[in-house]
Amino acid sequence: MPTHYDLYALEDMSGGDKEFMKTVVAAFLEEIPPDLASMQMAIENDNHKMAYQFAHKMKPNLEMFGIDLIREISAMERWSESKKPTSAIQSQLQTITTMVNDAITEMKRDWKM
Repeated sequence: MPTHYDLYALEDMSGGDKEFMKTVVAAFLEEIPPDLASMQMAIENDNHKMAYQFAHKMKPNLEMFGIDLIREISAMERWSESKKPTSAIQSQLQTITTMVNDAITEMKRDWKM
């Protein structure tokens, strides 16, 4: 039973089709790690616009897997529209990174990928 992600929305969307679900999980595992790394790099380089693009891109995938980071992603999007320093978003970035990496580890184990 997953603890760092939830399959409710995916099961609903797929009608319980396990092969389809596995394909969506595989796509998540392929796309999210580089997006997360790119968002981290954008923040480190104080590139607000790029950080926004990656945060916004990841949001629907995180929601589909029940990874509750909407507050942190929304904070990231607001930060990207500001002139605040990177230190203002570090706490949210750490939470996002930890939760996403925990979910990725668990998905790989659960789906044997």
